[in-house]
Amino acid sequence: MELSELIKTTQVDNVLLSRPLVPPVKGTLCITSHHLLLSAQAEGEKDSLELWLLHRNVDTVEKSVQNLGLYHSNRTKSFQQETRFPSSSGTITLKCKDLQMIRLDFPGMEECLDVANSIEALSSLESVMLMYPFYFRPEGWKLEEGWDFYSLEDYYQPITADTDAWRLSTVNKDFTVSPSYPPLLIVPKAIDDESLKANANFRHGGRFPVLSYYHKKNGMVMLRSSQPMIGPNGKRCKEDEILLSAVLDGGERGYIIDTRSPQAAKQARMKGGGTETKANYPYWKRLHRPLERGRSLQESFIKLMEACNEQSQNMDRWLGKLEASKWLSHVKDSLSTACLAAQCLEREEACVLVHGSEGTDTTLIVTALAQVILDPDYRTISGFQALIEREWIQAGHPFQLRCSRAAYSHSRVKHEAPIFLLFMDCCWQLGRQFPFSMEFNEHFLSSLIQNAYASEYGTFLCNNEKERCLCALKEKTHSLWCRMNHPSERRKFLNPLYERNTLVIWPSVEPQSMQLWTGFFLQWMIPTDHITRAQAEIWRLVDLTVA
Repeated sequence: MELSELIKTTQVDNVLLSRPLVPPVKGTLCITSHHLLLSAQAEGEKDSLELWLLHRNVDTVEKSVQNLGLYHSNRTKSFQQETRFPSSSGTITLKCKDLQMIRLDFPGMEECLDVANSIEALSSLESVMLMYPFYFRPEGWKLEEGWDFYSLEDYYQPITADTDAWRLSTVNKDFTVSPSYPPLLIVPKAIDDESLKANANFRHGGRFPVLSYYHKKNGMVMLRSSQPMIGPNGKRCKEDEILLSAVLDGGERGYIIDTRSPQAAKQARMKGGGTETKANYPYWKRLHRPLERGRSLQESFIKLMEACNEQSQNMDRWLGKLEASKWLSHVKDSLSTACLAAQCLEREEACVLVHGSEGTDTTLIVTALAQVILDPDYRTISGFQALIEREWIQAGHPFQLRCSRAAYSHSRVKHEAPIFLLFMDCCWQLGRQFPFSMEFNEHFLSSLIQNAYASEYGTFLCNNEKERCLCALKEKTHSLWCRMNHPSERRKFLNPLYERNTLVIWPSVEPQSMQLWTGFFLQWMIPTDHITRAQAEIWRLVDLTVA
């Protein structure tokens, strides 16, 4: 299919662009295969671009027509007279995945409907190969740059310097063991590949326990997996029991943190899933810490944005709607569970296994957050990027499904959920409570979210490494890490107050400690000029001190 076939009209003149906080402008609207462009001519200047919007960033298109009655009153006249009739006009409101709202007013109804239909078609492409990253070719950049910045081999090397209990396995090199795991996995050295294959048959989606984090301070490890498929009859898997026993050293005990409620785990058992039976895993203690995912989390995001966008409401009404969305409760619960995992490793000196059902959503929130809390390396820009690559992208978080829609779409896809956004919000809470301990700023976190939902780069495309290999992403698209680590870009993401903190950062998880991330959720609704000026002044003072 040619994308040009989806474009009903390529150009419309005299379109009025309106956005919050900036004056409206009138110009020429152009539709390309991947972008919506509006050039507005300022007095005494050449055309200046006022809008450059990636179609995939559009969450929903709302259209309305004015003076439609006058248009209908001439339906009996000839077609030539009808198309020349000037009274009807149209408006399109674009609600985007980065949460901005754009209003476009058209002088004619037909142009309005043609543009709306074009954007709707181009913003909902199902084929990954038709998306913009496969066409994006910035001058002077090489396609292969950035893709190998953060490899599992690099992560594994420091672990082998401290212990020989772990090894890299290529059991999943052809993705037959688990389609959502990468080709390389870090597993106990005592467990051979044949045992791993048997273990994979016992875990949902083949996601057997693998190493997520090695705590250098005391040698404890955190693993992640999916649920065991014990079913209603209590099925056992000796290989799974041996693997988890091999993780423990002698008489040590471990903790299994299940991100489902006991009732949800019980219901999963009736469908073939379940959780580890105490009698078969005697040295592991199970802890249930339910975290919402899927539909309920998506509805919470929708309600939050409805509250943020409501006009003319008093403070009590605003706080009531914020509380009713339960978004900050989800943030609190995620941080609390991550603190529990970190506490087991740091204070209890015990190994931890984290899983829910599939092990691709709330599981990754917990394992990734725990590492940011425990390890200063993951509070740097490079370390955090490596964490995202290993614990989210290579670990099989289905970005294509979860980020297909944001908070505004009227057509609900059952797999969508702001899991990655929730994780980033938790990281922002950590940065707010420990303003000197994070090398990156909130702009860095916002940029990662925006690229997860809509991007020029291939880093967040597809749902797992198998799909990325089939699409040849590394050969056909550019890496986001290459751009973010370019010196001219990197400075934008730096926290000027950063000082490396080697200690564990234990956040407060009391409800009053949770704050709305206004820099993201309200970024298009409240003025930020004063913040920009303050940050520029901080950088000026820091540069003077360094000089």
